[in-house]
Amino acid sequence: MRHIVMWDVRGDTPAERQANLERLRSSFESLRGRIPGLLRLEVGIDTSGVDYACHAVLFSEFASQDALDAYAQHPEHLRVKQELGALRIARHQVDYAVAP
Repeated sequence: MRHIVMWDVRGDTPAERQANLERLRSSFESLRGRIPGLLRLEVGIDTSGVDYACHAVLFSEFASQDALDAYAQHPEHLRVKQELGALRIARHQVDYAVAP
């Protein structure tokens, strides 16, 4: 299973937004090795600068739908969501199965 999430984050200045994006990146990267069934995790920060782009994307792969479902309620994931909740101004998500 793939789990893709895109965000726009708060920041009154470019420097403040960049600091928030780095916080988002480090918080999600801290999940590596802590979530059973999480096979791959990558955080990307937009470099295009186009007005319709999201600021950041999370690309993650899970061993199964059950692993993705467990991730949603895992204490480490909930910790990250709590840490970052106030930074977010928009969020989009797509989950999809990958053919073997």
